[in-house]
Amino acid sequence: MLLSGEYEPSPIAWVREQVETYERTGGREANTLRDTGIPIIVVTTRGRRSRKIRKFAVMRVSNEQGCYALIASKGGAPNHPEWYWNIVADPRALTIQDSAEVFDAVAREVEGEERKTWWERAVATYPPYAEYQARASRTIPVLVACRREPGSL
Repeated sequence: MLLSGEYEPSPIAWVREQVETYERTGGREANTLRDTGIPIIVVTTRGRRSRKIRKFAVMRVSNEQGCYALIASKGGAPNHPEWYWNIVADPRALTIQDSAEVFDAVAREVEGEERKTWWERAVATYPPYAEYQARASRTIPVLVACRREPGSL
């Protein structure tokens, strides 16, 4: 069941506009990170405090099994993005839109060799992630979100 509830758009205008356009066009428009040409997906979560629906775009980093990396880089800022905390608080309150396809997902944070594999995949997709990690005073979290089977809790 896709997430429902009161939606609170991002306070950041370009994020809000990209999500709206991506959803309205089924991913045919606003489907890359600004002028990079690198594809994105739209992720929907539930705010851990507000309980409102939140949406944001991240780079499309996926594997052959249809799972996606959610890189909590925040551009190398010293703190994690708010969406990271929302997912950690409720990893099953998660929906992914990849082009026109929208599905429920469940996420988990990865570590060790699995994190290394996903991190390398992410940096190959979007090289600035390496720069973000170099300037960050924290280890940038890598979450992996996979499709949730219908009827699973």
